[in-house]
Amino acid sequence: MRQCSAMTLGPQPYYWPNTPTISYGSSPPIATRTGWMALACLPFMIILPTKANMIASLTGVSHERLIVFHNWVGWAMLVLALVHTFPFIVFHVRKGDMVYVWDTSVVYWTGVVALLAQAYLQVFSLRSIRDRFYEFFKATHYIAAIVFVIFFFIHCDFRLSSWCVHSLSPCLLRRPDPRARDYFIATGVLYTLSFLYPQIRTYFEFGLSHRASFTMVSDQALKVTIPIETTWRPGQHIFLRFVHMGVHAFTAHPFTICSLPVTKDSTGQSKLTFYVHPRGGLTARLAKAAFQRPGFSVPVLLDGPYGGVQGKPLYNYDHNLIIACGAGAGLSLPFVMESLLRSAWQAKTKNKALVSKIQVVIATRDTQLVQWYEEALLEYLGENGLDMVPDNLDISIYQTGRSESERNSTSKDPEQPNEKLGGNDQVVKQLPITVFSGRPDITTVVRDATLQPGLSVGIAACGPAEVLKLAREEAAAAQLRVMGSRSSAREVYLHSEVFS
Repeated sequence: MRQCSAMTLGPQPYYWPNTPTISYGSSPPIATRTGWMALACLPFMIILPTKANMIASLTGVSHERLIVFHNWVGWAMLVLALVHTFPFIVFHVRKGDMVYVWDTSVVYWTGVVALLAQAYLQVFSLRSIRDRFYEFFKATHYIAAIVFVIFFFIHCDFRLSSWCVHSLSPCLLRRPDPRARDYFIATGVLYTLSFLYPQIRTYFEFGLSHRASFTMVSDQALKVTIPIETTWRPGQHIFLRFVHMGVHAFTAHPFTICSLPVTKDSTGQSKLTFYVHPRGGLTARLAKAAFQRPGFSVPVLLDGPYGGVQGKPLYNYDHNLIIACGAGAGLSLPFVMESLLRSAWQAKTKNKALVSKIQVVIATRDTQLVQWYEEALLEYLGENGLDMVPDNLDISIYQTGRSESERNSTSKDPEQPNEKLGGNDQVVKQLPITVFSGRPDITTVVRDATLQPGLSVGIAACGPAEVLKLAREEAAAAQLRVMGSRSSAREVYLHSEVFS
């Protein structure tokens, strides 16, 4: 951003010192410069949000990490477009021909349409607005993007093409710039490849025969199950496109995978399992249908998996901390399943290697989460022939949705965030699950885990933005302690997941 500001405001003059006898041109230098800079942002802004793009392939960074750059490039392009626009207005107002050029040149009004479309895209991408009107934003995002690209193309007066045509503005025949032509062609080719790859992968790798079944496991959790023969890792997500769901059949929705593939020794079939918190739009329709017809199914198209823990697996760290809050509670399941599987394998082979301790912290309003969470783990144990629960597993579930009367009946102090609840003996007796009332102190949880001297700590977090912010800040502080050689863990890694 500093380089962009320097290139924008550094060179002077901003306006040509035209006189009645000497004219340097009618395009202010700052406007021309920022216009080309904004144009240079276009291919990056278009390619970065795609799930399979060359940048992700070269860097090994998954698309959900690159989406933030798509957003910032869009803001940079919008600011450059505004700086490009206003000097022209100032110039023609001073010259006294603003109305004339607006009425006679298509360049001006097409630029305004493109600018309004881009401003809409950027403002609605703000988290507070996007989260509240997500379905509307998702539907209109593509429409506004198409409007932006079309009018931006016309605004550039065909400088981006190899067509030799008369300019739409009342000027002379212009010869296209081959460099701009090649720039546009490269953008189109890269975007086309990025768009086609997931489509081809969907049809040729997964096919069209998969079906997703739906069951409401609680008032706030919808279980989606898809039998499949493929592999994936904990923390990964996949895009689902549900056929026969109206307009939603044309859109792909990301969901965090809450299961693991079966082992080679298992006689069962792998199943992609998702625990979804129904909100509005598609998930609300699916939840309503599952409530009326438990176990109903629809055809589904798959694209993925994407993301996951980068570098070495989380189980290679001495201490695993899984933080899963709100709709992201299901993220912890595959990590716990992996821990159960590795502990059973080490016990079976009498391997003396140190088993990582896994600490799970879940915050939820769903008072029935304990039941379906344990059922998911017990089902996995049964499918893989496991009959033991390791001592290195600790699961803490914080129920934030209990009414005041329920809290008073089970806790001495309803304001105490870690008051242990009773009445769950039947549920928690088979797995090391401890239930609390209130909210966990995320900062303290992360700090305590990373202050263990000499250990390597791997953290995975999924939940609301506030939770992720606290986890990131404390993990960053822990990494600074590592760099400063202060008493703490010797290595800290954080994986944060935004999909659920």
